[in-house]
Amino acid sequence: MQQEQQRTPLWTRPFIALTLCFFMLFLSLQMLLSSFPAYVKDEFHAGNVQVSLVTSVFALAAIVSRFATASLMRRYSRMKLLIVGLVIAAATTALYSAAGSYGALLALRIGYGIGFGMASTILPTLVSRIIPLRRMGEGIGYFGLSTSLAMSVGPSIGLNVMKQAGFQELTMLGLIASVVIFPLLWLSRSKHDIKADAAAPADSNAQNKPKQAPAAKPEFNRRLLFPALLNVLLSITYSGLLSFLALFGDYVHIGQIGLFFLFNAVTVILVRPFSGRIFDRFGHATVLIPAGLFVTASMIVLSNTHAMPMLVVSALLYGVGFGAIQPTLQAWMLRSSTPEQYGMANSMFYNSTDLGVAAGAILLGAISAATSYPVMYRYSAGVMALFVVLGALQYLSASKRAKRSAQTTVGSAKA
Repeated sequence: MQQEQQRTPLWTRPFIALTLCFFMLFLSLQMLLSSFPAYVKDEFHAGNVQVSLVTSVFALAAIVSRFATASLMRRYSRMKLLIVGLVIAAATTALYSAAGSYGALLALRIGYGIGFGMASTILPTLVSRIIPLRRMGEGIGYFGLSTSLAMSVGPSIGLNVMKQAGFQELTMLGLIASVVIFPLLWLSRSKHDIKADAAAPADSNAQNKPKQAPAAKPEFNRRLLFPALLNVLLSITYSGLLSFLALFGDYVHIGQIGLFFLFNAVTVILVRPFSGRIFDRFGHATVLIPAGLFVTASMIVLSNTHAMPMLVVSALLYGVGFGAIQPTLQAWMLRSSTPEQYGMANSMFYNSTDLGVAAGAILLGAISAATSYPVMYRYSAGVMALFVVLGALQYLSASKRAKRSAQTTVGSAKA
């Protein structure tokens, strides 16, 4: 059975197309997300707390949207819901530059969060059903590379386009990235899907058939809570980069601060595939604890940065840690779930990401307003130190339980 799973192809056309869809979705998000703080501060003369709200309301709207989408997927076609979400996201992106007030921009951010939440819940659910179970870590590692790559290059692209061309041109670029998803979705459909769609209207007895009851809601999986908590902690540090790195660059007089995301992308690309394979062979703790130390070190280096070389070191360290942690947490959550719970697992993973981003924007925004940006990044390092401690405690606890279970089994066998 294991050899059969290993022979099952991973790089199918639907897998590649869905991975590209996810990359374009997150690229559109990340290009704009990194530039919003500077735009809001300049255009509406907002303070740090108001700047953080632009990120927080989007993230909170996405969280609520994902809960609703998880329920709707049991009643309606995933593909139709996905199209609706993508249309909402594209329309609100096109309207950003037309927002004439801070309140109007917040309203558009809520709308975008709804559309993004729908799309970012459905796409991982679709792809997780076509990945062989025994290659879940590897498959999610490659699929998740799309988000890490977008999170790494998107902010750099956004900051540069914003600086060279302006916010309106940046929103058009984000819109183009969103629109490209639609033809990619068509490519993701298998021959079986297309034939099924074509045959459906021709079924003369379709109207006479009783309606199927919606699928039963899968039982809540408590094993998802701990990895979701770790993802919240990681996302708090990422929120500090998205929301305040451009402003930190002005504070320490580094003009090309966006290069952080570019160098970060290098190590993310290198680490992502290997981390999935390590998870498949040795488990999550082997990846999470060392990677958490890398992110902690990155935040410490960043808090002391005053020149480009230290910024590059911080970016490379962050890429190693972040690039390894994210796919490992997602694969861990999927491995701990049944196929019926994949939608729940993916929803909790991305909700915990957005919750961390929202909480981080508010918390770190308040810290930066009361102290300074370097001090704020030291607090981010403390958050990741907590991540490492919790991960180590969970690993020790699980090891003790496994040892007791093995001793009980041996004792029963002898009896």
